[in-house]
Amino acid sequence: MPDLYPPIEPYDSGMLDVGDGHRVYWETCGNPAGKPALVLHGGPGSGCTANARRYFDPSAYRIVLFDQRGRGRSVPHASSPDVDLSTNTTAHLIADMERLRRHLGIGQWLVLGGSWGSTLALTYAEQYPERVSEMVLFSIATNTASEIEWITRGVGTFFPEAWSRFRAAIPEADRDGSFVEAYHRLLMHPDPVVHEKAARDWCEWETAIVAVHPGHKPHPRYEDPAFRLGFARLVTHYWRHQAWLEDGALVRDAHHLAGIPGILIHGRLDLGGPLATPWNLQRHWPGSELIVVGEAGHDARDPGMTESIVAATDRFA
Repeated sequence: MPDLYPPIEPYDSGMLDVGDGHRVYWETCGNPAGKPALVLHGGPGSGCTANARRYFDPSAYRIVLFDQRGRGRSVPHASSPDVDLSTNTTAHLIADMERLRRHLGIGQWLVLGGSWGSTLALTYAEQYPERVSEMVLFSIATNTASEIEWITRGVGTFFPEAWSRFRAAIPEADRDGSFVEAYHRLLMHPDPVVHEKAARDWCEWETAIVAVHPGHKPHPRYEDPAFRLGFARLVTHYWRHQAWLEDGALVRDAHHLAGIPGILIHGRLDLGGPLATPWNLQRHWPGSELIVVGEAGHDARDPGMTESIVAATDRFA
């Protein structure tokens, strides 16, 4: 079994007008007559990568990828000087997914998502269970208040040097309050010197807490200032609103997913997103299966993660 399927290029792509001044980039790859599968990228704010096409057998799947509002190739980008994030919410993204599904003439699709993409996938599937045939989720998060508090404060127990730098980068008066709120204010500051430094500081923290193996290298996109700013703005925008989700609702309402086969893949060493989250989700989701990858952290590139994701999509092909 390959770690990833060979690289492929889209056979179709476009920009979908989803309203509110937003145009969302989408692409389809693989077999036009194959089983439809939707990829939801992480972040919020990461954008889709070429490797995300490679989790699927291209002869068996019609693979749909899109860059969520403000990300990747979608416009306007969240790094824009005058960006307005008021029409960039979880509800807007769910509506965009439905608009894209109808645009492509798809009745039902497998949904794959990692990290924030797993949160978005769960939100979508609990709202539109009839549109989802199966789910493959990895590095699972549900955006609860305790998860956000853990990833910005608690996990600093394991990364004290990086956390100290992360904390020191915000004004002293804000250090006992919400780091998310403090960073968001800096990231939206009109002075490029201020918001560019905040973006770098935020992204250095994000990359630090996924580095559980010696020699771990951050994704090259973190070298791009526009990526860093857009990413950090969107993460803090979504987290300060707890993704507009009632606390704990995704796990509480997982019974709505009964009848949808789901494979949950999570690294035992995922310090930023502890295993308790997918374990609890699996207990509330009839028909789901939890696969624990012993040597992996949060990064899908960690040992055993890619193989497990590809094996899951192969099972549903």
